[in-house]
Amino acid sequence: MRLLSLLVFAWLIAGVVAVVQDGLLADVFNSEPSCTTFANLAVTVVAGGLNYTDFQPRVGDCELPQPDPQ
Repeated sequence: MRLLSLLVFAWLIAGVVAVVQDGLLADVFNSEPSCTTFANLAVTVVAGGLNYTDFQPRVGDCELPQPDPQ
């Protein structure tokens, strides 16, 4: 169990490093925050080590649901 936890932690750290190297973190701070920006950041972190095999996950346009007017 300890080994699995260490592997998952290393996988997510690799994803965070990929986010920084890709410049996705700069997009969050330098532009208007959007659903797509945060989704791309999250997908890149979860993809972890796959980012270094030319697998660049991206999310298209996403829209947050709006509350119904009452």
